[in-house]
Amino acid sequence: MNEGRSTLRIRTSDRGGQSINRESEGSGQQGWPVTKASDRRINGANAHSKAVSVQTNRTCRNREPEIQTPANDIEEGAVIDRPAHRGLAAQKPPSAGRTFFRLGSGGRRFGGLAALAAVGALAVLLPALLVQRGAPQAQDAAGIAAAVHSPAEGQAGGEIAGSGREAADPDQTPVRVYLTRTGQVETLPLEEYVTGVLAAEMPTDFELAALKAQAIAARTFIVRRLAAGDTSGVPGGSADVKDTVEHQAYVSSDSLQAWKREGRGKDLQKLQQAVELTRGIIMTYQGRPITASFFSSSGGHTENSEDYWSEPVPYLRSVSSPWELQLNPQNEVTVEQSVYEVFAKLGQQAPAISALGSSGSKGISNLFKVLSVTAGGRVKNIQIGDKTYSGREVREKLELRSSQFTMELDGSQVKITTYGSGHGVGMSQWGANGMAKQGYTTTQILKHYYTGVSFNQVSDVLGHRSITRS
Repeated sequence: MNEGRSTLRIRTSDRGGQSINRESEGSGQQGWPVTKASDRRINGANAHSKAVSVQTNRTCRNREPEIQTPANDIEEGAVIDRPAHRGLAAQKPPSAGRTFFRLGSGGRRFGGLAALAAVGALAVLLPALLVQRGAPQAQDAAGIAAAVHSPAEGQAGGEIAGSGREAADPDQTPVRVYLTRTGQVETLPLEEYVTGVLAAEMPTDFELAALKAQAIAARTFIVRRLAAGDTSGVPGGSADVKDTVEHQAYVSSDSLQAWKREGRGKDLQKLQQAVELTRGIIMTYQGRPITASFFSSSGGHTENSEDYWSEPVPYLRSVSSPWELQLNPQNEVTVEQSVYEVFAKLGQQAPAISALGSSGSKGISNLFKVLSVTAGGRVKNIQIGDKTYSGREVREKLELRSSQFTMELDGSQVKITTYGSGHGVGMSQWGANGMAKQGYTTTQILKHYYTGVSFNQVSDVLGHRSITRS
């Protein structure tokens, strides 16, 4: 980090611990971090050895997170269907008895005929009132109500849907992508870009609700950059974003077209469905697009932003995430590195193994000593040899999958067991899939991992834009 800058530089994207350059926050963003979106997509399933005993792992295997259905599922600028199948008490129908209206001071009562007459009169007068007092707003409200009660085809109740607004077409917002392999810039509509990110960041066999959550996170990330005019991290500022995990991984349009020829047409259709069902929707906090960081999997809890980076972000709070513990075949992985390799990477002279004594001796036990852990159960500070390091520093220097780890000396080898994969801040991709498998909706997934966020339309942030292909 450049200590001379007043802006915050953070990394939210890497491949299992590889160092990535950070991207800086614009000075007008009140110190909220503009981040790389992903901490690498899902890793493949490889066989791994049994891990050593967990010393700092806080997995919360038996505790289910408390998630409450939002009291008001219709956020400004977006339509979110209220879940009909989970955690909601059935609404009682109105009373079947007669309804009476009391008119005037005389207290005369009129039964069903009077009620029908009153409703009829209201139906006659209401259109005129709406014309005089803002019919466009009423029509927009009616459109929102209709969308709530009539989700898009193929969309389960309780999911996020587009509002049907015609003011601006977010699909036509141009995104310029720097292709690192060729050095060329690909320009394409926003929603096509989101499809390419989704293809790179999440397996197509994940649940639709999880794919939709990933689509909204990816869209939010790029809209934040577009709104700020941020081209940091792109060579020469020639594009809006790179196609690597330094920003967001991305599969080019040509590569996606090849999926059809390779028999993956159904996979592509599923991704396109997830993007279409969330079309134009982004997450906001206090009216602005959030830093929608995400990562592969946690060890049971996500991380507070300040415990991995340097600044607290109100919507990036540590929350429980037990779902991936049983789903992710690589949630717990043990690797081995020689003592000499470990100490060399940490900038120290390796101790003489013979001088440390036998296993269980004081010399061995003090070689790797965890001093403190974070709210998410990751290593905050650890003493290795004669020096103290942050968990993040050890993770990056040793190229570990996460900063939730244990270390144990075995002869001249160091066994390092990691839990989860990625920085741990924001949404766990495996956790999102686990939630979806248990029936949680896209709304519930996102509001669990991003505390206190709202949903808005791209057009609310970017306004009218048109695309010119190059």
